[in-house]
Amino acid sequence: MRAVISSIEERLDAPTAKGLAQAVSRAIRDATLLPGDQLPPIRRVAEELMMSPTTVSAAWQLLARSGTIRSDGRRGTTVAPTTRGGERYTRALRHESPVSLDLSTGIPDSLLLPPLGAVLSGLDEPATPTSYLDDPVLDDLREELTRDWPYVAEELLVVDGAMDALDLVTRALLRPGDLVVVENPGFPPLLDLLEDRGVDVVGVPLDETGLDLDRVEALLPRRPAAVVIQPRGQNPTGVSMSPTRARRLAGLLRGHDCVVIEDDSSGPISTSAPLSLGAWIPDQVLHIRSFSKSHGPDLRIAALSGPSALIAPVRHARALGQGWTSRLLQRVLAGLLRDAECRRRITSARAEYARRRELVVTRLAEHGVDVAGTDGLNIWVPVRDEAAAVLRLASQGIAVTPGSPFSVESVPGSEGHVRVTTGLVRDGHDEVADLIAAAASAGAWTAQHR
Repeated sequence: MRAVISSIEERLDAPTAKGLAQAVSRAIRDATLLPGDQLPPIRRVAEELMMSPTTVSAAWQLLARSGTIRSDGRRGTTVAPTTRGGERYTRALRHESPVSLDLSTGIPDSLLLPPLGAVLSGLDEPATPTSYLDDPVLDDLREELTRDWPYVAEELLVVDGAMDALDLVTRALLRPGDLVVVENPGFPPLLDLLEDRGVDVVGVPLDETGLDLDRVEALLPRRPAAVVIQPRGQNPTGVSMSPTRARRLAGLLRGHDCVVIEDDSSGPISTSAPLSLGAWIPDQVLHIRSFSKSHGPDLRIAALSGPSALIAPVRHARALGQGWTSRLLQRVLAGLLRDAECRRRITSARAEYARRRELVVTRLAEHGVDVAGTDGLNIWVPVRDEAAAVLRLASQGIAVTPGSPFSVESVPGSEGHVRVTTGLVRDGHDEVADLIAAAASAGAWTAQHR
């Protein structure tokens, strides 16, 4: 411990909280302090450096907020691990060879997106803001959003897509060392983001109607700071939470100092009705709805609702960056939501995605491959050997995503999976399903000897 304090003291320029935090950061940058190294107790640092415990505590808070250090249970305060941001997401999208049918992306079919021409031609003025202080949400868009919002929300923000919302929320409300409960399997970019924040991520399995409530209840004594869920069309499983499961989950979380972060990434193309725990515990819920899969990824728009107490720090975090989402893009989305032909196209796309999914799932079942979930663009296919399944399909010109990047933690002996974006299977559903079924039973030897 003395060596640690000496390395900090050598780099200390000013006996202030900021100066001490900078000294610790320099020691880490110089590799004198390494990820996992334990820091001395606050009182000892204060005595050795002749500083007040309050000052040292303030320095530790600065370092914790930046993700430099973290509380590590019985080990005390340690240097946070160096993050490798995007590792899961990169693995999920990696292709080893060219393919003719890419079912690995999870993106919508461009042919099912509504055309923008009519709405764009109707924009007769740019509607540029007259001030940086203008309301960041256009009244027209707010009115359209609230028409089918799943509960009466106190405040509403418009942000640049669901991942922008998740980035803002986790940056504003979570601290290194916080316990965060997520679905397992989950969405790789979200898992990357949470790991980058330095939080303690715990996965809870899903059944056909949502999170395992017994597992959630068992975690409550550990005082989770947040629970992150996808209420419908969960990626990758396609599970949609039932209203009964949502009500019971809300009952478990009511009164706990725990934020529920809902990522409705499927949005309007989901066949399940809008759902939010905000209907029961609105003071604890932040609900995100993305319009990327329904109205176009390049619009980069999602809406975020919640109580003022939770929205205020998110709004402040956003004010330090881009401030607001382009009002021009907001006008485009408002126009699309109002347009009768656009609504018809979205309804048609929703039905077509459901049809494509059902055709593939039904054919897989004929081969004895049962797929859970009922909604969304993707299916979660159990396979004998994950790597072998991916390799076999790639050799036949089909790309799918290996399941491991979606797992919160690797469980020895657990069943492998691949994620398949059935929303992109325009034709030949039986043939595609037949190849997937064969790959599901493939082992390493059969994959290599095709």
